[in-house]
Amino acid sequence: MATAFKTVEPLEYYRRFLKENCRPDGRELGEFRATTVNIGSITTADGSALVKLGNTTVICGVKAELAAPAADSADQGYIVPNVELPSLCSTRFRSGPPGEEAQAASQFIADVIESSQMIAKEDLCITNGKLAWVLYCDIMCLDYDGNILDASAFALLAALKNVQLPSVTINEETGLPEVNLKQKNPLIIRKHPVATSFAIFDDTLLIVDPTAEEEDLATGTVTIVTDDEDRLCSVYKPGGSPLTGAKLQDCITRAITRHKEVKKLIDKVIKSIKPN
Repeated sequence: MATAFKTVEPLEYYRRFLKENCRPDGRELGEFRATTVNIGSITTADGSALVKLGNTTVICGVKAELAAPAADSADQGYIVPNVELPSLCSTRFRSGPPGEEAQAASQFIADVIESSQMIAKEDLCITNGKLAWVLYCDIMCLDYDGNILDASAFALLAALKNVQLPSVTINEETGLPEVNLKQKNPLIIRKHPVATSFAIFDDTLLIVDPTAEEEDLATGTVTIVTDDEDRLCSVYKPGGSPLTGAKLQDCITRAITRHKEVKKLIDKVIKSIKPN
């Protein structure tokens, strides 16, 4: 009977749970799904991470390549993120060129990198005006069940913390770069941005870490990005229900708490794989 009601009146079915301050999957309104991170899973990448947020599963691989810096930023390297939502991760996506949601997610990740200053692009420069690193950050969703932005930002951060770049020098005689694969250095991560997403129900109620079903029923979503110093890096709100100042402040407070949990999780995993 409950299944039939859910099929015919999904929103009404959902509201009955919300009235009791819980959700159909058993979580409280402010509760995140179980979160796990695995680092270094792609051996062919220069850095990688697999993140699971409930059923949502995202993998990020970072490939480092050498290139000439742009003329107007001769002392900077590049970071090129890309989010893929292939048809294999959900029936809602089609094969072919990236859809609207994948493009929006890629832009969101690019904005997070920029607004948080997680990596100083100057750190990627090897020789001013001649040589710099390009970091291609490919994020692919393997299983989609909502909240792709939090999972993607988490996977990106964990993968970048796993990156080891070989030392590069320029041969004075030939002018060509020489790469020493035996001598590698970790990437300098200056800030640790963490995204926390909320779905808005009936224009007033906030629930954290929405599933795909919850996103479909919600009247809006908002994603808050904070860093280690509890600084607000960005607020991403693609239309939908407006938020009062008090509600937004509530979201920011919760995002700051979530940041500490995610950071602790990454640190724990990194510590466990470091050789003694």
